[in-house]
Amino acid sequence: MTRSVLYGPAVDPDGTEVLGRYEEWVRRTPDAPAVLDGPHSWTYREIDAAADALIRAWGSRVRPGDLVGVCLDRSAALVVTAVALARAGAVYLPLGPRPGERRLAAVGEDVGVSCLIGAPEVLPAAHRAAEHLALPLPGSGVNAAAGAVAAFLPPAPGAHPAPEGALYAVLTSGSTGRPKAVAVAEAALAPLLAWYRRETGVGPGERQSLLIGVAFDPHVLELWAGLTSGAALVPAPDAVRWDPAALVDWWRAAEVTVAVTATPMTEPLLDAPWPQDLALRQLVVGGDRMRRRPGPDVTAVVHNAYGPAEATVITTVHTMRAADADAHQDAPPPIGVPLPGVGVLVTDPEGRVVPRGEDGELRIAGVQLALGYLDAELTRDRFVTTPGGAGDGERVYRTGDRVRMRADGVVEFLGRLDDQVKISGVRIEPAEVEAALEQDPAVRSAVVVAPRDAEGRARLVAFVLPVAGAAAPPDPGALLASARTWLPEQAVPSAVEVVASFTLDANGKVDRAALLKELLEREEAGAGPAAADQDGASANERLVLGTVRVLLGRADVALADNFADIGGTSLVAARLLAAVERETGVRLRAPELLRQPDLKSVVAVLDARCAAAGTTEARDV
Repeated sequence: MTRSVLYGPAVDPDGTEVLGRYEEWVRRTPDAPAVLDGPHSWTYREIDAAADALIRAWGSRVRPGDLVGVCLDRSAALVVTAVALARAGAVYLPLGPRPGERRLAAVGEDVGVSCLIGAPEVLPAAHRAAEHLALPLPGSGVNAAAGAVAAFLPPAPGAHPAPEGALYAVLTSGSTGRPKAVAVAEAALAPLLAWYRRETGVGPGERQSLLIGVAFDPHVLELWAGLTSGAALVPAPDAVRWDPAALVDWWRAAEVTVAVTATPMTEPLLDAPWPQDLALRQLVVGGDRMRRRPGPDVTAVVHNAYGPAEATVITTVHTMRAADADAHQDAPPPIGVPLPGVGVLVTDPEGRVVPRGEDGELRIAGVQLALGYLDAELTRDRFVTTPGGAGDGERVYRTGDRVRMRADGVVEFLGRLDDQVKISGVRIEPAEVEAALEQDPAVRSAVVVAPRDAEGRARLVAFVLPVAGAAAPPDPGALLASARTWLPEQAVPSAVEVVASFTLDANGKVDRAALLKELLEREEAGAGPAAADQDGASANERLVLGTVRVLLGRADVALADNFADIGGTSLVAARLLAAVERETGVRLRAPELLRQPDLKSVVAVLDARCAAAGTTEARDV
């Protein structure tokens, strides 16, 4: 019997440093571009000098081991800040350019942040009123913030500091309803970067995308992959992060050669003819289960990457080329084999390794394991010792993912073992969404379920129970607006339903399965357009309305609704735009969708574009 244990090859001797490799390129190629942002560029020498100037500006206010929250977008300013914090020995905590104020406040209560860096207007109220230090950061570029400051406040009493040796920390969804922070050391990131450089061939003269949202850990891979290879980082405009057609245009215009992107953005591109005029030759894809393989026309090597933040971004990978014998298979690609220095084990609920071919929980061992969560109790729960590794008692991370290891050692992803769900590549704990909704004084309790479409993509639907005796029931629109201040975009439900009671199971707990079943039955019964929608409706009206209803799982959506107010997110918008182009041949831009007051206005824009293109409207749907 062959056990479900596999270790990657030995770690590349090159994979021991992060900051040191960057500094080597500063010495070797000081005048090579480090950041290319449209008409603006910065050399390695200029980025390094700006990092030193930043360290001088904050002086002794930022010390080794300090957690520094960074509220900047993809830009030269972000790159300078990351380098400066690494050189100062502080811990880089990326929060994104527009973190919700309430979410930031909750982070400040739990995580020992000594300083926030960002534009003053994006900081929470307490930090807006705190002592500010103007920072000498680059102010040019598509995503650059004008006038970034460091806002200093002492950490909240009882907040968790970063563990010793941390290079960066990132937030992940928390089952307690609050985000949790996981800390990663340089010794864990360096082997990943060495693998990435060798596998993609990124180096001097190459252009590495800086595309992933800053609040998510793959952007750390992108940033340091460019800086440790002598390549140029190319920050992406925000709109291209969720419009596949715009993403391709940006790849082409920016001459990107190596890119990282989210699975939901890549799959529509694999469904369409692949552009043959791209410089892109390596594409690393991750964040969600991949359901497509690259066809024979795809000119880039595609890497289906898997890995949690707790094991440093990527732990297994399956590499696909157009010439592969299985390129035409319909089966989803596997998540592959472990990276150098990484071990993967498939275990039963007691932690015993199962034979190959049997399902079980994926546990990860090896050099890329994070130091742990900032909360020691959470660390003890998920980072455990288990029998069955290279030796009994090996430290592993319990992923909660259900997988199967084939006889050849390749790992197949099968789903989750718990309530956690991935929305557009982001891990979401339903409890965190429920806690955000329960902040409203009119909500007694909330339950979130995650129905899936025919292709397995999940969305969130919330059921809320009003407090007894409330003067008025909670308003779903107001609840969604409030939730956006607590949650990342992907965690905001597509719909909120107010209910008089919850269905309970035999143990007196909310029966989530019954709620989900009832929801799906109602949606199936109301799947067709209402009669009122059919009367006099044009094909374009039916196309837009029907597509939005399917994507959001809401039969009650009307043409008078605003896209964002009814739960439309960036990834939903991307899928809507792709459907419109597929049915009409007309390609709408994301701003043309988002700035319209309602869906009827979106249809008007589509009608005008169809007329200009010499077509009439969509095929009748």
